[in-house]
Amino acid sequence: MKIGTAWIILFIAGLFETGWALGLKYSDGFTRLWPSVITVISMAISVWLLSQSLKVLPVGSAYAVWTGVGATFTAILGIFLFNESKDVLKILFILMIVGGLVGLRFLGK
Repeated sequence: MKIGTAWIILFIAGLFETGWALGLKYSDGFTRLWPSVITVISMAISVWLLSQSLKVLPVGSAYAVWTGVGATFTAILGIFLFNESKDVLKILFILMIVGGLVGLRFLGK
């Protein structure tokens, strides 16, 4: 696998992490069947894609990017889907996470 492909796979894994984080909210503590099923499937896909990217990428950078992508998109979607705070500082800190992700990508192997 080429390194560029590994980064793309890692980014997609982070998107699936967002999917399972949101799925946890919709599953209502795993008490709703279909949101729970989608959550578990998203978890499995996310971790599997992460494992594939780790064939090429360093584990520290990859794990930080995986969780960072998931956290960033989950926070952004939380604002829109669940009417969470749009506080300026919250947005600033989300942008700081994005800056860290970009930095890790370009400093990574």
